[in-house]
Amino acid sequence: MTRLWSASRLTYLALILSAALSIFPIYWMFVVASRTSDAMGQVPPPLTPGGNLGANIARLFDNTDAYFLTGLINSTIVAVTVTVSVVFFSTLAGFAFAKLRFGGRNALLLAIVATMMVPTQLGVIPLYLLMTKLNWNDRLPAVIVPALVTGFGVFMMRQYAGQAVSTELIEAARMDGCNTARIYWNVVLPALRPAAAVLGLLTFMTTWNDFLWPYAVLNDPENPTVQLSLRALSDGYYQDMSQVFTGTAIATLPLLLVFVVFGRQIIGGIMEGAVKA
Repeated sequence: MTRLWSASRLTYLALILSAALSIFPIYWMFVVASRTSDAMGQVPPPLTPGGNLGANIARLFDNTDAYFLTGLINSTIVAVTVTVSVVFFSTLAGFAFAKLRFGGRNALLLAIVATMMVPTQLGVIPLYLLMTKLNWNDRLPAVIVPALVTGFGVFMMRQYAGQAVSTELIEAARMDGCNTARIYWNVVLPALRPAAAVLGLLTFMTTWNDFLWPYAVLNDPENPTVQLSLRALSDGYYQDMSQVFTGTAIATLPLLLVFVVFGRQIIGGIMEGAVKA
């Protein structure tokens, strides 16, 4: 029987220190968001929340240069649409590449993996020219459509489906009269749920934090994403750091909420993988 490793006090101390170093920047961001801009220059820096959070939030949403509320709405639309699309198409393609037999399967998979080797920056100019021809500049479809499918998501789901989905279970479902679409929805998708939750979290975080591509195609200051709104807050000769930190804190909340919602699925996927190993 394998003996479990017993953690020492030094291990617990190192874990507590690591957690504190990771959490403190987020905590201090909320502290500054609840104070005036003078808190940035105080020595020693303040460590307790102030009483100006409500006033800072009101000034932030009243700021006509940032259009922060519009940025939040646009980022929510983009991130949710892209996340749902990536998870759906990735699980569908991963199931096909892992369990279905068709001509050119390996060549197509190799082509998809090859797209992961191309730096994102190299595709900015061709994509921008394409968006211009489609007359999508300054519109959300220009941000959404290029990200609807990712090579990483397809490859990740293909690797997970190869281990998590039993071939015998698929064959039994076919004998019961299920077609491929029903097998995907009733058999494959539930088995892929832990990995799909991880992929959804990573996709949402990446899309929500994306700055380069929205900055390239959304030139209208009245139609930004949240990252462009944060840039508008920190732009100019005078920077109101209380507004910058307030906007950053509000922009961080959806990421924390998504992590809390999908946290159990992520832990379940890690534990399931550990048991299989």
